[in-house]
Amino acid sequence: MKAICSKKELVLSNYYPCISDIIEQPQLDKLKNITHHIHTTRYQHCVNVSYYSYLICKKFRLDARSAARAGLLHDLFYYDRKEYNSEKQKGQPSHSLMHAKLALKNASEMTDINPIEKDMIENHMWPVTRPKPKYKETYIITIIDKYCAVLEFCVPKISSIKSHLTKV
Repeated sequence: MKAICSKKELVLSNYYPCISDIIEQPQLDKLKNITHHIHTTRYQHCVNVSYYSYLICKKFRLDARSAARAGLLHDLFYYDRKEYNSEKQKGQPSHSLMHAKLALKNASEMTDINPIEKDMIENHMWPVTRPKPKYKETYIITIIDKYCAVLEFCVPKISSIKSHLTKV
């Protein structure tokens, strides 16, 4: 999945000012080297979730700033998910539960997190995780996260299939 739009377009959309203090932090830079959903990086996934969550929340007159920030920070963890699942010991929490808590801890160390952002980061895997989200914005990031994951995984696969079929 390619970048959503240019930095100039992000500034014009009022999105960039919401995340300008955190987007270039070294903690986020580390995500640029971690593959996520096979065809993208964890960094690009977080930007995708951030931007789309921002747009939807803005459309519904919800807290778009918190959505942009939480989207950018919702997967702020550095281990390989596949390795975690294969090395998981009995009684250890699942990746779905563990990464949200770790992302919240890492995000809180990087910047101030408001209650909506906290709920969005901590509960973005709902209904796999509990408790139920407290805010409408959390339901939005939950849906957008899944939407982006599907696109990031499927679009390159579909493009590859189409390419293969046109060669035949």
